[in-house]
Amino acid sequence: MGNMVTLRQIQSVVAVVEERSFTRAANRENATQSGISQHVAAVEKTLGIPLFERSSDGVTPTPAGARYYKRCIEILRTLEVAKGEARQADGTMTGKIRAGLIPAFTRAALAPALERFADRYPGVEIEVTEGYSGALMGLVRAESLDFALVPGFAGETGLKVTHLNRSREMLVSGPRHGLRHLAPLRLSDQRPLKIILPTRANVRRSKITEYIETHGVQIDRVLEMDAMLGTLELVAASDWVTILPWIICSPDAEGDGAVRRISPLADPPLHSDFVVIEPARSPLQPQGHLFLEEIRAELDRLTEPA
Repeated sequence: MGNMVTLRQIQSVVAVVEERSFTRAANRENATQSGISQHVAAVEKTLGIPLFERSSDGVTPTPAGARYYKRCIEILRTLEVAKGEARQADGTMTGKIRAGLIPAFTRAALAPALERFADRYPGVEIEVTEGYSGALMGLVRAESLDFALVPGFAGETGLKVTHLNRSREMLVSGPRHGLRHLAPLRLSDQRPLKIILPTRANVRRSKITEYIETHGVQIDRVLEMDAMLGTLELVAASDWVTILPWIICSPDAEGDGAVRRISPLADPPLHSDFVVIEPARSPLQPQGHLFLEEIRAELDRLTEPA
C-alpha cells in the first residue's frame, strides 16, 4: 500500500492546483490545511517528484504537476461516469440537478424548458440558482453547481467549457427615447446616450466598452448595474438605455414596444457568445444533459430579428 496513491490524495492534488492555495483547497475539501499538505506530500513521495512550487504568493504546479493534474481529472471524471451509469441502470431517471443561470437565461428560456423537463422526469429534483458569471464560476469550481450558463470567457483551471449559443446584442430603450421598435440602428448615429452598463466585474462589460470606444458612440452619462430587473424597469420608465443580448430581449420583442423597444445593433453588429461550464473533475450526469438539451431547444426557438 506504500506505493499506492489514494483517491483522497488525488482529490487533494486537484484541489490545490485549482485553488492555487493549500488553505483554499482545505476549505473546499472540508479538510484541514495540514491534512491537504500531508496528502500532497504523500503523492510527491510516491512519485519521487515535486508537484508544486511554493512561494509567498501561493502555490503553482510544476510542469510535472500540471501533467499529473490532467490525468487526475480524467480519473475523477471516469469514476463519476461510472457512478452515474450505475444509478441509471434500472432505466428510471432520478437524481438531482443543480444548475446556475445568468439572468439572460432565466428571463427568456428557463420557464418553458423547466416545465417540459419537470413533466417528463418527475423523479428528478431540480435546483436553479440565478447569478452573474463570477459567482456562478466559483460555485461550479467548488462543485456546488453541476453546470452553469455564462458569457464566454478565456477559460479557467478547474472548469470544462463548452460553447452553447451566440446572441446578437440589442439597444434596449423606453418609449420616451423615440426609437422605432425592432429597427436596426447604428449606435454612433444616436445622440449622447445615458447608458446602463454592467459593472466592471461582469464578463460582458469589457466587450461593450470596447465596442463603444471603437465605434465612436457618444456617451452622456454611465450608470453601472448588475441588477437585471432593475435595469429593465429603469429603461422602461426613463430615457436611460442599455445593451443586452437578444436572449433576454426576446420577451419584449413580441409586443409593440409600448413598454421597451428593441433595436438590433448594426454597422457593425455586436454578438456575445455563451458557454456551459462544468467542474473539470465531474462530468455532467444524464439528467443534467437532458435538462441542458431542453434549454438549448428553447434557445433555438428564439429567432433573432434581421
